[in-house]
Amino acid sequence: MSRHDHGLNEAVENPSRDLNGFVPIARQENDVTIVEVGPRDGLQNEAIPIPTVAKIAFVDALSSAGLTVIEATSFVNPAAVPQLADADEVMRGINRLPGIRYLVLVPNYRGLERALLANVGALALFTAATEEFAAANVGTTISGTFDRFERVMDVARQRGMWVRGYVSVAFGCPYAGSVSASSIPPIVERLLALGCDEICLADTIGKASPTEVTDVLTAVLPSIARDRIALHFHDTAGMALSNIEVALNRGVRIFDSAAGGLGGCPFAPGAPGNLSTELLLAHLHGLGLRTGVDEDRIASAVGALRPFIPRLAQIAS
Repeated sequence: MSRHDHGLNEAVENPSRDLNGFVPIARQENDVTIVEVGPRDGLQNEAIPIPTVAKIAFVDALSSAGLTVIEATSFVNPAAVPQLADADEVMRGINRLPGIRYLVLVPNYRGLERALLANVGALALFTAATEEFAAANVGTTISGTFDRFERVMDVARQRGMWVRGYVSVAFGCPYAGSVSASSIPPIVERLLALGCDEICLADTIGKASPTEVTDVLTAVLPSIARDRIALHFHDTAGMALSNIEVALNRGVRIFDSAAGGLGGCPFAPGAPGNLSTELLLAHLHGLGLRTGVDEDRIASAVGALRPFIPRLAQIAS
């Protein structure tokens, strides 16, 4: 038995040990939930190594802003995504506040082993809407991703862990081109059957238009409750907020964004940055919707990364 197997078995055999790092606390009910993806999706494509201490400071600053979900890092193969090779150190170093889910990407069972040893309790799993992207992103088929998920979910269910399932390239693929809205519900239904608590449909290459968002939501909403679906947009051609408006009108209330508009995908050529948390908050607050998130504190959090990402110097502190 490897030391990783031993650590995993210990975690499973002692479920009273708190691995979730999540303590529900009383909060004002918000109209919209913002899932901050800057520390993981935002940083993964940065070419210049960012010090671990700066990543920890970034997450800690975001934690003080009123967010309830922060995608903190990814336990992928460090050779595939070198920028996130310090996932273990980041998760051990951040100050986990009550009432915040610190979500991490886990691509397979090996990633889960590392995550449990780092005291993680909320997971993200990624599949894709096209076979071409699944092959490029994780080196398998769509069905192959679900085969990998089975063993991960067995442990997650035993541990009572919260799990988010992503469907990448749900609105367009850099390899396959257009994606039919009718192809999305079967994938969503498989993720729900697997035991995912929430499903996020991702506009990985920033192609989505309001018409496409309408089509996908029309296809998907009969299969999933509105409070279990999230959307992940980019601000390509200024369409993100229009897409958000369409989703709001259809009852969706969970949206991803990245502080500073950071982002990009190393496996999706030309993928743009994420919709910035600052822009999304200004828009939602302008509509009179409550998010519970402090815009000034988000702007301050970006300051932790400004010395290491030159383009952030253009964003006022």
